[in-house]
Amino acid sequence: MMWRNRAFMVILLLLVHKIHGGCPPSSCGKITNINHPFRLKGDPEKCGEKRYELGCENNVTVLYLYSAKYHVQSINYKNYTVRVVDPALQHHNLSSLPLRFLSRSNFSDTYAYYTDPYQAGLRASVNWESLSFSHIVLVNCNDSVGEKGKYVESGEWVKWEGKGYSYAIGGDLKAEDLEVGCEVKLVAPTSLSTFDNHSYSSMHTALAYGFEISWIKLPCQKHCSLSYRDCYFDSSNQKLNCGY
Repeated sequence: MMWRNRAFMVILLLLVHKIHGGCPPSSCGKITNINHPFRLKGDPEKCGEKRYELGCENNVTVLYLYSAKYHVQSINYKNYTVRVVDPALQHHNLSSLPLRFLSRSNFSDTYAYYTDPYQAGLRASVNWESLSFSHIVLVNCNDSVGEKGKYVESGEWVKWEGKGYSYAIGGDLKAEDLEVGCEVKLVAPTSLSTFDNHSYSSMHTALAYGFEISWIKLPCQKHCSLSYRDCYFDSSNQKLNCGY
């Protein structure tokens, strides 16, 4: 019986070696499934791809996005998404805010051509209509506009230079919806779809949940070859669809 168990373990190790090219999963903190295309700093050069290299700092997995660091919350290899959160956000501190302004306009896949390793949606190109996150907008106004439907008071927790009236807005803010005397101070993404856009506390919870970005362009290029630009992830059958 013992030799059978040993034989099984050898076969299992050989299978893992074949699937991952000799690269077993890496781990850092709560993220224990770091596989191709990802790699950790310090992994053998043949493991993963350099543009998807993650860091491990103080036992926290870190993703580098547009020269900024984000903490990795989960990696979903089924739909090709990774969820990250701004490290400055604290779940139970409503005064904590993202360090950086980040929106769909930062991601080049929301336009016609792009070269970024990460996408804002689950299509291989032009994700303007199919984002994997929504926005929360923080504004500061010279006068009170609390009677406006979209504007949720956040001044009890958020102070901008100690003056004016602070508000949070769930979802996109169109130019015509920006009240006179109001200034956009911060735009940040969230992939928590169940937040209450009439509650600042709920919106902050959504920010602390983080947001998803995808690496779908890479598998689409391999799966659909020359027609990869029409490729997308079909959530109905949990598979890539080449669009033809």
